[in-house]
Amino acid sequence: MMAEKDDKNIKALREVWRRPENALCADCGKPDPDWASYTLGVFICLRCSGIHRNIPGISKVKSLRMDHWDEAQVQFLKQHGNAVAKAMYEAHIPIYYYQPTHDDCHVLREQWIRAKYERKEFTQPGRQLPYSNGLKEGILWKQGRDNGQFLPRKFLLSEREGCLKYFAKQDAKEPKINIKIDTINATFQPVKIGKPNGLQITYLKDNKTRNIFLYHEDGKEIVDWFNAIRSVQAHYLKVAFPVASDNEIKSRLMRNFLKEGYMEKTGPKQREAFKKRWFTLDHRRLMYFKDPLDAFAKGEVFVGSGEHGYSVKQGLPPGTQGGFSWHYGLTIVTPDREYLFTCETESEQQDWIAAFSRVIEQPMTPQEYAIEAYFKLSS
Repeated sequence: MMAEKDDKNIKALREVWRRPENALCADCGKPDPDWASYTLGVFICLRCSGIHRNIPGISKVKSLRMDHWDEAQVQFLKQHGNAVAKAMYEAHIPIYYYQPTHDDCHVLREQWIRAKYERKEFTQPGRQLPYSNGLKEGILWKQGRDNGQFLPRKFLLSEREGCLKYFAKQDAKEPKINIKIDTINATFQPVKIGKPNGLQITYLKDNKTRNIFLYHEDGKEIVDWFNAIRSVQAHYLKVAFPVASDNEIKSRLMRNFLKEGYMEKTGPKQREAFKKRWFTLDHRRLMYFKDPLDAFAKGEVFVGSGEHGYSVKQGLPPGTQGGFSWHYGLTIVTPDREYLFTCETESEQQDWIAAFSRVIEQPMTPQEYAIEAYFKLSS
């Protein structure tokens, strides 16, 4: 009799699990989640279940494959599931709030999960959130440009002034740098920076890229800064583009880099030896650095669209003379010249070609035409 009841439970559990709404992790969107929270009624992946396990007062999790589920728990899952949870816990997410995917780092996913279920930040309309009032001030640890040491620095974000400032000393009246909000991109880079909450801020100064590397010990604080910058950016874009839809605003906010990694490159004459450099593809800007944590790019290449004469080819032109130690080549063709690169492995070569192809296939915006014109002027 007991075995019959267990079989019935297992069958009921599988039916709920198979619903289309439960085919992706409720928190990061990873396919085929095989864990669930029996207090929240959501289906989640293994990595997100580890975060839920750290909030035991809110969420209790079990493996759908290995653990025993009693009838009451299965019924609870049946009455809830990912669609019901989404309607409740994600009802009022601001357009600027970054919703992480399974490719994002731990701190972003953890704070998203805590914001949803623990702090219930998105359940009520018009709620005042810690990153939404257009002004944020505080201390972040910033890496020194020359010595690589992290030191505490005061930062000030202002929607009214449309900028992010940082001060070399706590009591300084004038900021060391004043960054215009529309030039900022920020991405979490824990591996590159060597800090679990490491954040890279990239901005343009005189149309040249500059990097600042930051962290804060408190995961909530660094993610609040990240979303506060996005909030100020969204406000700026709504003023600048009053008829833009929410989706258009979202698409113009900060974004993850398309690809990063080492390649070798040669100079414009294509006779010099290839040198190993760290490359970052930030949409149409391909930047290269001597070291991944350099403040300034050594150079930048504009990557336009296919209809304007840009393309990417596998391999190097026949008779390439510069000596190179890596043998998986690729060539970026622009209207003015060809750029030659080599990769260490074939899979890296294919990944770079795929990333460049995605950019080249997209039509250019009016703003991108202006950037292209600037690149041509300064080259």
